[in-house]
Amino acid sequence: MPDRSLVMMSGLVTRKAFDDHLFGAFTERTGVEVIPVYDPTVQLLRRLDAGERFDVMIAATPSFDALITNGVVAEGPRPIVRSGIGLAVARGADHPAIATTDDLVTALTAARSVAYSRTGQSGLYFVDLMKRLGLEDVVLPRATALEKGFTATALASGAADLAVQQLSELLFVPEAEIVGPLPEQVQKWTEFSAGTATASAQNADVAAFVDFITGPEAAQAYRFTALEPVPSGQLS
Repeated sequence: MPDRSLVMMSGLVTRKAFDDHLFGAFTERTGVEVIPVYDPTVQLLRRLDAGERFDVMIAATPSFDALITNGVVAEGPRPIVRSGIGLAVARGADHPAIATTDDLVTALTAARSVAYSRTGQSGLYFVDLMKRLGLEDVVLPRATALEKGFTATALASGAADLAVQQLSELLFVPEAEIVGPLPEQVQKWTEFSAGTATASAQNADVAAFVDFITGPEAAQAYRFTALEPVPSGQLS
């Protein structure tokens, strides 16, 4: 068992890359165990308000501004990935056309229920998009809103027949099939960065972990899990 550890808070968007590829490789190489805490960014900020501690946080890049101002996160969070939003259906179900905005509107209005995350970045955007497309009174009243977690689980349970979320999060549910990304005209790209807790800024293990998750090995894992590495720092 590793005798050293660090705590990483992260949104769900990177979970598959970390769990399936990166944690094991980092621990094997350094002897440092990574203890993950996964929640949507909004929920992570609530955890911080409640006094929970962390060493590294992976979150939507704009959310770090206030954390740096308040002295919670050290200066210089490092961008790691950007993620697009997509739609999924239950495995074996027909895939609706979503190549254009008109196609998307047709698919959403024809759906019995669309599952989205109430506190996730994708869910917040989805609600706003429904308003902009004039579908607020058509799609949202019969939508399945999850407080957090993977929206595609609602496909497996039969609660919804479409799920919207970050593509990497849809990939996490084996009972679901990704239809594709939202049309580029209405796509929302969200950048995620790695920030170091101010209290951990001088911790060599933490610095090594941030270097690892912004390096080329991590970039490959991100691509495997429907994420797009951000070309900055060591990422390539």
